[in-house]
Amino acid sequence: MLKTTKSIALLLLLIVLAAGCRSSRDIRPGDTIDVAFEKAMSQFERERYSHAVRSFETILAMGRGTEFAADAQFYLAKSHFHNRSYLSAASEFRRFARNYSRDERRKEAEFMEAYSHYRLSPRFNLDQTESYNALDRFQLFVTRYPGTERARDAQTYMDELRDKLAKKKFHAAEMYMRVREYRSAAIYYGLTVERYPGSSWAEKALVNQILAYVYYAENSVEARQQERFEKAVESYQQYLQIFPRGDNRDLAEQYHDRALDGLARVSRVTAER
Repeated sequence: MLKTTKSIALLLLLIVLAAGCRSSRDIRPGDTIDVAFEKAMSQFERERYSHAVRSFETILAMGRGTEFAADAQFYLAKSHFHNRSYLSAASEFRRFARNYSRDERRKEAEFMEAYSHYRLSPRFNLDQTESYNALDRFQLFVTRYPGTERARDAQTYMDELRDKLAKKKFHAAEMYMRVREYRSAAIYYGLTVERYPGSSWAEKALVNQILAYVYYAENSVEARQQERFEKAVESYQQYLQIFPRGDNRDLAEQYHDRALDGLARVSRVTAER
């Protein structure tokens, strides 16, 4: 019994000491701003990012015009980012770049704003608002800081985002093909190529657009078939211009031949009348 009582007392003592230790690491009323900043940085370095967010916000509330304000703003943004609060991180990095435009960390803040939006970009089949936000900001970054290492990183992320957006358009076209909405399919294949010509989906999209126009023509009334087969031929000619050595060249040739056969058939029927 006595041993149990001593164990409980020791446990309570440890809890009190731990609480006191935590309390000493948190910002308290009466702390000077330099002491508060030191505590906030300690929390950041120990990866206690939620605590660091609150501490840096406190420092900024204590005095935005102080020598610690820029550092507090920058590390507030970084704390949000490491805490995976990417929308808040983007906002705080943007605020840093705007308020401290002459700070040497402005370039990094602008990159991280874009990268925070990139981290919010979802799977291709979901709403892509954040993908567009990231693209816009990465593009602005590349324009402002051409040739830098960060600009090359930004370009890599832009290519990845464009490929995702192209995939979304391509899969929309595929869905229209499955439900036999061939005109809509052709439009979306065309958008894939027009908006994302450098993506991994563009070449296949243009090949499939030829087929979509062929199906569209074959399922049209006789009076509209010629113009729609001609659309397929135009898509084939565009394919040759953009992808003369494309991986799907053989398929493109097959679909083009089918379009030419359709045009020949329409011409025969017209001549027989």
